Amino acid sequence: MIAALVRFSLIQRLMVLLVTLGISAAGLWSFNTLPIDAFPDISSPQVQVIIKANGMSPSEVEQRITFPIEMEMQGIPGQTVLRSTTKYALSVIVIDFEDDMDIYLARNLVTERLNQVWDSLPAGIEGGLAPITTPLGEIFMYRIISDGSGKDYSNQELRSLQDWVIRPHLRKVDGVADVNSLGGEVRTYEVAIKPEALVKHGISVDEVEHALMESNRNAGGDRINQNDEVLLVRTVGKLNSIEDINNIAVRTRYGKPVHISDVAEVRIGNMTRYGAVTADGEGEAVTGLVLLRKGANSLKTVAGTKKH
Repeated sequence: MIAALVRFSLIQRLMVLLVTLGISAAGLWSFNTLPIDAFPDISSPQVQVIIKANGMSPSEVEQRITFPIEMEMQGIPGQTVLRSTTKYALSVIVIDFEDDMDIYLARNLVTERLNQVWDSLPAGIEGGLAPITTPLGEIFMYRIISDGSGKDYSNQELRSLQDWVIRPHLRKVDGVADVNSLGGEVRTYEVAIKPEALVKHGISVDEVEHALMESNRNAGGDRINQNDEVLLVRTVGKLNSIEDINNIAVRTRYGKPVHISDVAEVRIGNMTRYGAVTADGEGEAVTGLVLLRKGANSLKTVAGTKKH
């Protein structure tokens, strides 16, 4: 048998050489594409439901949000574990599935159940399914610093850069489930009402809130046919600056409009903070955390993140 194999190899030397080169190329390709993880993901398929309920105490969140959702999630096919965590203004429900369960099918089943119970939950809540990642999906963290041009950027400006430029760009990388923003100050427009001005003009807080909501949107109109052209009529009312907010009319009093600037002070502020990020003993910093999509190659994802 061995003699016949040697005789065949000597006769078909070109074919043996080509087969050897093919096997070597396949081995090299497999080595370069081999998934390498410092901590291999051994977790079962998991779906998280995260609900925010501003102003609610933990007992209210548990009674009015967490418990109804848990009851609705009972009996989902393939479910193995159902657990939850309730905090101030926050509810997190975690559903684990069997190992052979497709993660996208699991998310569809949870979404269907969540839609059935959503209308019965308190008004004003927001949330939904967490990204398709696992507890071991935190693969890359980066820090945002000034570019050395001499301008000292504030943490609010760095956070805006992270939220509106860097994060959307990195989410396009193959294998990235999401990018979390940490630290800094989230920019907001604050309308600080002056109580004495409300009393003076006879205006309630609800009227100011209603005026702000109704004045921050565009509206479409009709069409005007003129010769061979069609002109579209629309109203542009989207707010773009502090001046736009100040010029909103709340009501008309004695034939004169009462504007937001007459009853409140509009200023740049930031959302309520529940923590901070520090780095290298230099004070507060703004960072981003890249989350790996379940089943993706972490080595390629990190390389793609660094490249972008």
